Parts: sequence; structure tokens; C-alpha cells
Amino acid sequence: MSDFTSNFWSIFVAGITLVSILACLLLLWFSGKARATTASDNTTGHVWDGDLREMNNPLPRWWAWLFVITIVFSFVYLALYPGLGTYAGKFGWTSAGQHQSEVDKGNAEVAPLYARFMSMKPEDVAKDAQAMAIGERLFMNNCSQCHGSDARGNKGFPNLTDNDWLGGGTPEIIKADITKGRIAIMPPMAAAVGTPDDVKNVAQYVLSLSGSPHDSVRAELGKPKFVVCAACHGADGKGNQTIGSANLTDKIWLHGYGEAAIVAMVNEGKTNRMPAQADKLTEAQIQVLASYVWGLSNKGGASSK
Repeated sequence: MSDFTSNFWSIFVAGITLVSILACLLLLWFSGKARATTASDNTTGHVWDGDLREMNNPLPRWWAWLFVITIVFSFVYLALYPGLGTYAGKFGWTSAGQHQSEVDKGNAEVAPLYARFMSMKPEDVAKDAQAMAIGERLFMNNCSQCHGSDARGNKGFPNLTDNDWLGGGTPEIIKADITKGRIAIMPPMAAAVGTPDDVKNVAQYVLSLSGSPHDSVRAELGKPKFVVCAACHGADGKGNQTIGSANLTDKIWLHGYGEAAIVAMVNEGKTNRMPAQADKLTEAQIQVLASYVWGLSNKGGASSK
């Protein structure tokens, strides 16, 4: 209810709840007082199937008391737990708090296991079969939605099994990225590059940097205009991991391949965001997960990045 700017809906929900319970009380009271017109044999006069007659007997006492107990339980519940608009209840229970307590309990149970991994170097953790089994499950639960179950990524989501890292691929950097997240921005550069033809020429030059099929004449025309891009990607187009700019000389295309895809990037720019995981995972879990991710592209145990 805190998402609303007034307390109207809180009062509305509380009112509907109380009116519903009181309506149940009134229904019970009226059903006990009202008497249908009966025949001399204490039936209502309704007959089904020739001989099935409806009697006019009062409600069974156990049923009436069960109804009363249910209503009393409702009032007790609403006093102890949330149910009346923004009223939190005497216990202050919330589903978020319940979830967090269960998460904390689970983390406490596995803390001794993770303590061993925290005392190890990430490179050694990546060689530990038990740690990697845990890391795989952490990855499947928290990372595979974007990077894929095989960690090979998809359009717009990096492949974590190769040696191409925008911001660096050391265990320390991977751990920092998982903890704090990353925001990568390429601003629209069409106005700085020049005319639409200039943008297309730059796209051809970018294709030439990686030896991809390109128009050599237009690539030469685009080379002088590439100076605008060189501020981030470098004069040689190999990028800069410090600022997370892509290497344009390899044949890895994160956001699509070909002139049209490059032109779209120059014209429209791109903002990518990897969410921080520090509020979901413990430091020890991040340590194991980072080691797992590092190990995906370092099967031999030594980083080549």
C-alpha cells in the first residue's frame, strides 16, 4: 500500500475486510431468527423427486459455534498479522521478513562450508570440484537468465566462456562486477561522426579492423572519421578495459554483426546494465561464483587475459 500517494486504498481495504466479517455475523444472526413458513409436518413445502421434502430444522449447534469461532479467529488474526490496510499487526510479520529469516538460517547452516573457500585463492577454488558444483548452481539461479545455461551469452549478453572481457577478466574484477554490478554506456555518436554516409563509412572501417567482409573504398573514407570513436576504442580499435570499451579488432560482436548493426550503434548508442548481486548473495557465495565464472574461460587454471 505504500506505493500509493494517499491512504484511501488502505482505508478501503480495511473497511471491506471488517464489513465482510460483520456481514458474516449478521448472516448467522438472521439465519437463527428467521423462520420459514412451514406445514404441519415441519417442512417448507418444497418436494423433490416425488418424496424428498425440505425440513425446517434449525442449524446444528456445532455448525453455528464453528461459524462463530471462525469469526473470532478472523479478529484475532487481524490483530496479530497484517490484513487491515497499512496496519502491520502486533507481530509485525511480513513476507519479506519471513523470506529473509529463512535465507539467513540457510546461510548460517552452510557458513562452515563456505568458510573453507573464503580462505582459498580464487584460482584454487576454481579447481575444487565441490566449489564448482556449488558455483554452477549459483550461476544457474542468478546468472543463466541473461548469460545462458551454458554461459555462452546471447545478443547483448556477453559470452563468459571465451577470453574477451570488456572490463577485465581477473578473479578480482569478476568478483567486483558481481558484487556491484556494471553499467556500460555508448552514447549516440552520429552527430559527431557527420552525415549518414559518414556513419556508414565508419561502419565499413570498423568491419575492416577485424578482417570482416567490407567495402575497402568506403572503409578508407571512414578511417578519418573513426577519430571520434578512437577516444574510447583507441586509435587501433582494440578498446580499453579500464572504461569497458569493446575491442573492435576481434570478431566478437556483442550487439550484432554487419553494417546495419554498427550503424544502429553509432546512431542510437547503447546502455547495458548488469545488476549488482550483493543484496542477494553473501560475500562467500560471490567468491565461489566469481571463481566459477573465471574458471569457465580458464580451464587450464591460468588467466590469459
